[in-house]
Amino acid sequence: MKFSAERAILLKALAHIQSVAEKRNTIPILANVLIQAADGRLSLKATDMEIEVVEEIPATIKRDGATTVPASVLYEIVRKLPDSVEVELDQADSEGPLLLRADRYATRLNVLSVDDFPSMGTGDLPCHFKVGAGVLRSLVDRTRFAISTEETRYYLNGIFFHAADTDAGKLLRAVATDGHRLARVETELPAGAETMPGVIIPRKTVAELRKLIDEAPEEIEVALSETRVQFTAGPVMLTSKLIDGTFPEYDRVIPLNNKRILRVGKKDFSDAVARVAAISQERSRPVKLALEPGLLTLSASSPEQGVATEELDKTRISYDAEALEIGFQARYLNDITDQVEKDVEFAFSDSSAPTIVRDVDSPSALYVLMPMRV
Repeated sequence: MKFSAERAILLKALAHIQSVAEKRNTIPILANVLIQAADGRLSLKATDMEIEVVEEIPATIKRDGATTVPASVLYEIVRKLPDSVEVELDQADSEGPLLLRADRYATRLNVLSVDDFPSMGTGDLPCHFKVGAGVLRSLVDRTRFAISTEETRYYLNGIFFHAADTDAGKLLRAVATDGHRLARVETELPAGAETMPGVIIPRKTVAELRKLIDEAPEEIEVALSETRVQFTAGPVMLTSKLIDGTFPEYDRVIPLNNKRILRVGKKDFSDAVARVAAISQERSRPVKLALEPGLLTLSASSPEQGVATEELDKTRISYDAEALEIGFQARYLNDITDQVEKDVEFAFSDSSAPTIVRDVDSPSALYVLMPMRV
């Protein structure tokens, strides 16, 4: 095998590939990238047996062949090369080392057998549709903060995508929850997605998909079954296993009769939360919201530092319901308000019941936040 490629193009592809290759796995081949040059095309592939990424890049193929080399090592070498160089990779025989040349730099990389490189396989992916890159970005960005990291509840370790029946017809809905907060975002159902099964896309796949979206063309092709999902964006194809579990009936935790409504500017609120929470270094310490008509008082306390308070009056908030005191973890409040563009609406019931949070300008998103005792 022998080929040459522009350093910038090769580096971009390796950045995608090396983050999937398993660096700490006990199976050495999973740390490698499979490089295949054939029929005038060059493809790079990496897998950890849960996710697989394949990317084709333009290159000058001088001799067909295939090999595998450590992905992170190759990435670091190419990353540190000068910007404008042409990178040549040459393997004289299938068992020999891979020679890399760039300008006056040269190195030899040890290889592992191509025969040992695993293939995930996809089986049949009967559901196919296309979704706008911007739409998919919004669904991912506004829900992924709520993905659980608790491994015992593995079925919460991802985003649940499904076709939901609503009063407005079927919608594509993304949901994530960790038991403390819930994020639900929906959009128009793409053509072809009517029969899609409900699927839970794992946290690591979500992270890789998010990188892919940033560099994707206008639309991303999605193919899925009950056990696999595949995203294709231009020359990059991301395939992943799905979480084999049942996502909880999340609608049950969304309250229906929260009638105490607070509206406040996102920046005014999040800045005030950050200021009062700064008094305590404990991430789990609550911020208390004391509400009365025309006034919101935020406060936090620390046994070591004392108490911090800040008031937002009727010039910056709208609230005309009964008085209420309720507490939330500061980080959870800011995680949700970070998803809001301008104005945020809170719908309360009482101090111990779940609170609904909405972006006033984006009714497609809904968040639920569990209070803390204060």
